[in-house]
Amino acid sequence: MATRIEGRCFWLRDAILPGEEDEPPLEGEARADIAIVGGGYAGLWTALELKRREPSLSVTIVEADICGGGASGRNSGMVLPQWAKFAALQQLCGTEGALHVARASERVLDEIEQFSAEHSIESEFRRDGWLWGASCARQKGSWAGVLAALDAVGEHPFRPVSREEIAALLGSDRFEAGVLTEAAATLHPGKWVRGLRRAALKAGVRIHENTPMVKLHRGRPPRIQTPRGRLAAERVVLAMNGWSTSIPELRPAILVIASDDAITGPVPELLDRAGYRRAPLVSDSQTFVTGFRSTVDGRINAGVTGGAIGFGGLRGARFEGRSRRDADIRACLQRGHPALAEPPFIDSWYGPIDRTRSGLPLFGRLPGCPDVLYGYGFSGNGVATTPHAGRILASLALDTQDEWSGCGLVRPVEAWMPPEPIKYVGALMVRHAVRRKDALAYENREPGPILRRLAALAPGGIVTTRLDRK
Repeated sequence: MATRIEGRCFWLRDAILPGEEDEPPLEGEARADIAIVGGGYAGLWTALELKRREPSLSVTIVEADICGGGASGRNSGMVLPQWAKFAALQQLCGTEGALHVARASERVLDEIEQFSAEHSIESEFRRDGWLWGASCARQKGSWAGVLAALDAVGEHPFRPVSREEIAALLGSDRFEAGVLTEAAATLHPGKWVRGLRRAALKAGVRIHENTPMVKLHRGRPPRIQTPRGRLAAERVVLAMNGWSTSIPELRPAILVIASDDAITGPVPELLDRAGYRRAPLVSDSQTFVTGFRSTVDGRINAGVTGGAIGFGGLRGARFEGRSRRDADIRACLQRGHPALAEPPFIDSWYGPIDRTRSGLPLFGRLPGCPDVLYGYGFSGNGVATTPHAGRILASLALDTQDEWSGCGLVRPVEAWMPPEPIKYVGALMVRHAVRRKDALAYENREPGPILRRLAALAPGGIVTTRLDRK
């Protein structure tokens, strides 16, 4: 069946090759050594790592849509290592464990570049760097806790930059201050995930697209029921991003909330005039972060977090269609770089983010079913974290005792979310509080105690300054 392009976001329409066809859905009875549910970054990296370690393994992926059809094909393409979450990592993993995870996430930049070259993936990878900035006075110093924790262990991935330095870097004087790291990059998320898919197929991974899991049989061996087939495996890996909420044991650990993106047509002349042709990707310091970047072909991509909230197990919802937050996305550009807000958006979209309380992913074995593994909760930072997520899940699946299976991110599900519909209603209240708190910051006004307490309940995102958030 020809791969559907219509109705998909710009990244996937641009990445799906002419004449490309979906892998056939699962039909009838099948077996595998290891089955993976989910064909996004995490599932594909896990499959590739398993085949790298043991090429003779039979590895099968079942994907409800196409590989990359979920969050992996519709994110902002920002490759941000885990240094901005170091304080939270340190509390969870200890100092040495946190350094291991953060350094591994920085090495991902080299790995992506090398993997792209080895597999002829035109991923549009660029080491642009990242400016974490303050777009109003009240955001200044948002990074202080992270920098203090890093300084205490002798790590300095960020350097403070003044308003004048930022203006020279970006061509905009709208940021009050910030910190800059060279250890960050951008890529084309659609081309990247579709390239990983081709690499997995070449490695001998069997992929069944348009094959949703309708039931997980928690036996020994576990079995995956699909509309037209059944797959038995020695181990099952759940790499389902926001759709992890369809698994009752996993649901309490995440809140699914949308991130919205938009993109312009090519405007290289404008980028040259604005001084932003090859500049760092930018994010502000709101709780619901907004940010923007340029692309290889001279487009402007901007995005905002804190959008639509998922309910229950998402019930098949794919977060499809055009974003309803184009005005918010344009306002993000207007605040940060007014010249970039001029051209029209040719497309916008939204996708699910599986946010944990800490902003850090979690991995482990499903309670009562040790042959079923989980890996989810990437909190909008999956491009840089899923390569070593694949290593963690591969080590768990193969019962390998190493630095990955013993990582502090391997832990039980943290049941911090209430059941539905309380979860959904409460999330709407918290979202309103965060948006109001962020808006008051631009008016240089302090939120009241109730608003402050509600906003503090928001889960971690691409930046997490501490684990026990108050």
